Amino acid sequence: MRFVRVIGVMLLLLGAAATCVIAQPGNQGRVASDFMREKRDLQACKDIKTFFNCAQALFTDQPLHIAVGSLAPQNGFAFGLAFVEHKDCPTNPPAGSSGCPREWRFNWDVDAVASDNGSWRAGAYMKAFRISTPTIGVTYGTPKKQTRPIFHVAPLFNLYAETTSLNLLYYYGLGPNTVPANQTAFGLTETIAGASADIPTGIPGISLYAELNGRIPELRGNHSQSVPSIEQVYTDASAPGLSSQPAFFEPGEALRLEPTLPGGYLRLNYLLQFQNFIGVSGSNSNFRRWTADLGHEIPFDRKVHLTAVNEQNGPDSCRPDPEVKCPSPTHVSTAINHEGSINFRLLMTGSAAGANNAVPFYYDPTIGGSDINGQAILPSYPDYRFRAPNLVLLRETVEHAIPKVPLGAYFSVDEGKVGLNRDDINFSNLRTSYTVGLTVHAGGLPVVYLLFAWGGNEGNHTTFNVSNVLLGGSARPSLF
Repeated sequence: MRFVRVIGVMLLLLGAAATCVIAQPGNQGRVASDFMREKRDLQACKDIKTFFNCAQALFTDQPLHIAVGSLAPQNGFAFGLAFVEHKDCPTNPPAGSSGCPREWRFNWDVDAVASDNGSWRAGAYMKAFRISTPTIGVTYGTPKKQTRPIFHVAPLFNLYAETTSLNLLYYYGLGPNTVPANQTAFGLTETIAGASADIPTGIPGISLYAELNGRIPELRGNHSQSVPSIEQVYTDASAPGLSSQPAFFEPGEALRLEPTLPGGYLRLNYLLQFQNFIGVSGSNSNFRRWTADLGHEIPFDRKVHLTAVNEQNGPDSCRPDPEVKCPSPTHVSTAINHEGSINFRLLMTGSAAGANNAVPFYYDPTIGGSDINGQAILPSYPDYRFRAPNLVLLRETVEHAIPKVPLGAYFSVDEGKVGLNRDDINFSNLRTSYTVGLTVHAGGLPVVYLLFAWGGNEGNHTTFNVSNVLLGGSARPSLF
């Protein structure tokens, strides 16, 4: 009943916003017409009996729709609202117009969500790119006939500002040998504002990435759990950055390699990234981080391609063209029955701080359950179980669609560890976790994971996670 009440309140807000905009006399511009179209789509949502028939309009329509998704582990499932709009710059602009580059599209995305434990996230995002019509969703055909996204041949620019407040995170100490008895709780609020760009090199499948971020973290204790608050057990010596958190200036650059090898038997997804975290106000928290994320995909059917991420979309959009509806959540393409692959991933991360500096513990990567970005690593262990500046992960995954339904069967093996020193990045003494479960890829609705993991020596872990971006939407800035 609580869920029904929440949906009812959001429907009233959607209807009120649409009525308010449409009622303005003479206001029949792009935003007004978009609200009018959305109002027609919502006509079927008169009562709870028709809810499932209009889920696509409720959760994906533009300019205003319900936003849902899981926040960081332990911080609940969040509901809110999202506003999505765009502006196209025409090829032949009217005389006297300026400030709008020809043949470019600007997408705006504003959202705010909150969960039942008081955690929340609010953000604004803008994307700018050359107008095109890339392939969306599942397509069937030879790889050479696929339409390449325009950002592979023209730059894609991003501006964003986001604040995330999480009331429950866990800290067990640093290193690979911490024990469950050292568990403590804390809260974190972080504001990230910045810009990034994907820049093509002219070589198919190879692009450059650059980012420039400002980060303002703020830690707080948590005294509402059965475990101690972090400041009751740890100090700056055992939890660097505990007593004070400076603002950070973070430039970064990366090389992306995403070629499909001849014949389509192997698809590569490589990311080589370098980031520099510079604390302001004389901070002793300056450090550098490098990441090598090497993904290898072997498709079961070389002719089937599922576009899971389209960088042109904002995090609350599943379509790059506002005039085209999101894929229907109830329609199952015959091609999806052939979708499946074997994946091998090698992830390595290393951090180094200068003399008299230390990496703040809240910016260290974690393994165990899921990390603060919702990425599952060694999921049989508790969330945030092991934390350190250096990480290595080997993952083998098999996923295949279940015929006639938008479900996938999933199995993976994780082998990984964290380390306090850079020479800990090796393949000895890796912890192991096995995962089996179901995934849901339903049109433009969020991707859902229901997973059961076992292995290691600390029991089992069941995970239910709803992606915080719609299918096809780009990711939000990383929280670490």
